[in-house]
Amino acid sequence: MINSLQAQLLKAGLVDEKKLKQAQRSKKKQAKQQPEKVVDTAALVEKARADKAERDRQLNQQRQEEAARKEREAQAKQLIEQNKIERTGGEVPYQFASKNKIKKIYVTQEQFDRLSRGKLAIARLGGQFELIPLEVADKVKERAPHWPVIIAKVEEVSEDDPYAAYQIPDDLMW
Repeated sequence: MINSLQAQLLKAGLVDEKKLKQAQRSKKKQAKQQPEKVVDTAALVEKARADKAERDRQLNQQRQEEAARKEREAQAKQLIEQNKIERTGGEVPYQFASKNKIKKIYVTQEQFDRLSRGKLAIARLGGQFELIPLEVADKVKERAPHWPVIIAKVEEVSEDDPYAAYQIPDDLMW
């Protein structure tokens, strides 16, 4: 078979068919004399098998981690659902920060007092905010740390604070 360069040289009259066939034969001879690259198929198969085993192991580990995460989140959801405090009939607004926004829920006066002192926590479940006891809030944070659980921070007054004598009333609404 003549490639395009050889055909062009033949048409131009620079080579004749005899030289062309001789060049092709010598090329084939050289190809036969050069040792072909020895491919160790067994090593390649073993390497491919090891790579596949490693990928499978990593994929299995990711699946296990995902299943464990979902299980912990289900436990956190169950804790919130079982221990949520009913806040029907609440007329006192309680405002708190959630994801850099101010949110407002209505609670009873007792719940307001406990929330402001850090005795109750607020957890988000299914788009709703639920009141839960502090112990449950710690368990939820432990199982699902990325879930928003809001606990009021009670700040202690330092001794050198010039406004320490001025107490903020508990009933102050902002």
